[in-house]
Amino acid sequence: MANSSGLNRSRVLSRVTVAAITAALVSTTTAAVAADAPSASFGAEQKASNASAFSAASTAAATPRNFLYGVNSAGTIWGYQPVGGGTIQRLADNSGTGWNSHKHFSQADMDGDGGSDGFYAVRNGRLNYAEVGAPRDLGGGWGAYNKIISASNTGGGVADDLLARDSSGVLWHYLGYGNGGLTQRYRVGSGWNAYTQIAGKGDVSGDGRADLVARDRSGVLWLYKGTGNYKSPFTTRTRIGSGWNGYNLIASSGDLNFDSRADLVARDSAGALWLYKGTGNPSSPYTGRVKIGTSGWNGFREIF
Repeated sequence: MANSSGLNRSRVLSRVTVAAITAALVSTTTAAVAADAPSASFGAEQKASNASAFSAASTAAATPRNFLYGVNSAGTIWGYQPVGGGTIQRLADNSGTGWNSHKHFSQADMDGDGGSDGFYAVRNGRLNYAEVGAPRDLGGGWGAYNKIISASNTGGGVADDLLARDSSGVLWHYLGYGNGGLTQRYRVGSGWNAYTQIAGKGDVSGDGRADLVARDRSGVLWLYKGTGNYKSPFTTRTRIGSGWNGYNLIASSGDLNFDSRADLVARDSAGALWLYKGTGNPSSPYTGRVKIGTSGWNGFREIF
């Protein structure tokens, strides 16, 4: 079976708890993140990376292979491991507790090895980054955004980057430094409030660059192909489907069936989870849907 990665590869979140947050506050516009002094830790080293946000010769994997995670209303994170062919299997134990006050969860690969090292989440307008051990506070001002997502490496470097949409519909791009820290933001464009769902985690179109998909209010799904240019990360949109208003959540954690193409999951109103396998064809990027969760997925307020 192909190697699939959890959030920290060797351990799946190791029961990261929000109660451990006592990190030093660091601005998201600086390159370095200060070491924190948590009241509790889980004994694992924070993995450092010397990856540059502006690396010209990126070695990052085009599409990561990650577990799929769900956060319920009690703040418990449950992980689902890909086991081949798009099938997923729930882990026996939870992967974290105490996350009831966080939102905008998104996995991130810091060194471009094809597996997430941790995740971003926002609490009370402050951005946190969590690996094994205590989450780190990266700074405030994130309450200005109503959608935050890492669609993988969208800036042409090695580490994963962040996209954030503000209340006026402007989309902003933050580049990752490989240690959880982020650069200043770059304006991508306006009009993104037209979309009720935005998702992506890797290459959908088959050109080796991370892409983004977005659903508008009429249920049409649009593809934004990645360019690798951090100042203009996406091409103009292409219509790839209709009828997507039948889903109340659309998300991606990357490649779930081990074919190196980014897949999409969608949850319907009955709580069933559907998998759309990536094809690598930009004009028809997904196969027909396959049910991979029969019920109960409405118990998660976020899936990432």
